[in-house]
Amino acid sequence: MLSDSEAAELLSFLTHSTRPDVKDRAIEYILGLSGHRDGCRFLRSKPDLLVALFTLTSDPSIAVVKDCYRIFINLSADETLHQVLLTDVKVLPVLLKNLLDPEYWFSDQICTILSNLTRHEKTCKTVFRVLQEDVGLAKLVEIFCTEDYNKKAKLHYLGPLLSNLTQLPDARNYMMDKERCVVQRLLPYTQYQASVVRRGGVIGTLRNCCFDHVHHEWLLSEAVDILPFLLLPLAGPEELSEEENEGLPVDLQYLPEDKKREEDPDIRTMLLETLLLLTATKAGRDTLKEKNVYPIMREFHRWEKDVHVTAACEKLVQVLIGDEPEQGMENLMEVEIPEDVEEKLKEADTKEQQELEKEKRKQEEGEKNSDVEQTEREQECGLIK
Repeated sequence: MLSDSEAAELLSFLTHSTRPDVKDRAIEYILGLSGHRDGCRFLRSKPDLLVALFTLTSDPSIAVVKDCYRIFINLSADETLHQVLLTDVKVLPVLLKNLLDPEYWFSDQICTILSNLTRHEKTCKTVFRVLQEDVGLAKLVEIFCTEDYNKKAKLHYLGPLLSNLTQLPDARNYMMDKERCVVQRLLPYTQYQASVVRRGGVIGTLRNCCFDHVHHEWLLSEAVDILPFLLLPLAGPEELSEEENEGLPVDLQYLPEDKKREEDPDIRTMLLETLLLLTATKAGRDTLKEKNVYPIMREFHRWEKDVHVTAACEKLVQVLIGDEPEQGMENLMEVEIPEDVEEKLKEADTKEQQELEKEKRKQEEGEKNSDVEQTEREQECGLIK
């Protein structure tokens, strides 16, 4: 790493007036440092370098600005730099101001940095506080839901940002405010095909909001009608009986033969987890049973190949077809679990995850061997030249 005198010399090159070729070399060197852990930790100890770099995000050269943002994306991916970026470099006011500008070239990079900074609760609280003071969550949702708000940026990473922010009860309370109709604006994005990032961010947001069971009845009511938006990505083209179709929400009845399911296994898991959260209350369980969710899950289980997703599906099915909890235990989120039982459940869950990982590896190895055997058979038959 650099000595103090070398770092001081490097700092002197990070100004708007520095000769372009010298400035480019200095930034290129720092970009290389930011690409690995030791380099990030070194830069953490040099906040003056980071302040100078952040100033260059307003440099006249687009190439300089682009590389500076790449550096801050790398740095924000390292949790140990979050406090330095927020308190020493003070990135938030500038990032949020630029994000609001519909003509700004680097809004996608800003969304990525903000998404990184909000992954952990401590810095997420800071970002949320400054966001509410300077911009407001309402404006953020409006930007997210306005097509072509910025013609120079896609803004897909606002999805994960919203998901991260809804770790916080205050952010969830805003999303669930019945007067604002925020959550309803997000629902169509559960099937947004142009970006898995945006789609996953919205579904993560909905899942987080479902941790507050007091809102479940409202979410499942006609005022929001969340259920079809969670089920449709999991539904396939399989033909159901007339009786099964009639019991489903209208949007899920008689689906076409070319109906495709959500392609991303992590998103499928989040959808199932969200449905499972909605079964925590008796009202939620009753609604999912009345709306005939089970046939969709039955066909999904037959189709699903990923062991982790299958396990999540099986947990939901157990609730749908199982007996109701004893009186006084209807709300599963309010049931008090003794510490020793909770510890055993955690151990069992860890063991289950390990078994699933082992099974997944075995499955992947089997598929690899199967592909090799298929290729060999095709070669023998003269199908591959």
